[in-house]
Amino acid sequence: MKIYLIPCALLVVIAILGAGCTDTGTAMPPPPPTTIIPPTPAATFTTPPTLSLGDQYLSKSYAFSGMNNTYSEQIRIADPSWAITYKITNLSSTSQDCRFAIRVTNLDSMNSRTFTWTYLNESYQQYPMYTPGLYQFAMTGTFVKVDLTVAKRLP
Repeated sequence: MKIYLIPCALLVVIAILGAGCTDTGTAMPPPPPTTIIPPTPAATFTTPPTLSLGDQYLSKSYAFSGMNNTYSEQIRIADPSWAITYKITNLSSTSQDCRFAIRVTNLDSMNSRTFTWTYLNESYQQYPMYTPGLYQFAMTGTFVKVDLTVAKRLP
């Protein structure tokens, strides 16, 4: 350690102590009032625009009145641009008990996607799809009514 660093460090410590301990005998004026900036609103979830639907492949209501009821449908989709939409209605006074899932499987390629819904989600859901083929729609639900539509999407 260099010898000149010790006196410099001592001078810095003395200056800091001297600045904090010096009293001029006058009271410090109160700090100016702070301006309270209102919090900015949280980012709100914007619902994507509703898909424009054309000819329907399926438009049906399903009631899942018990625990884990299931339904299955099989449909051949001819259009490369189609969509799945559904609207959920709770059948229970306890929203936490209500749930729904739909597994969409392309039986030509065996690719599948699963869409789920709980009481925390919006009651109206829509999903654009892009591949024609033979599809199976396997649905499972608990205490919900589901209005399902599978239709061609319009530009």
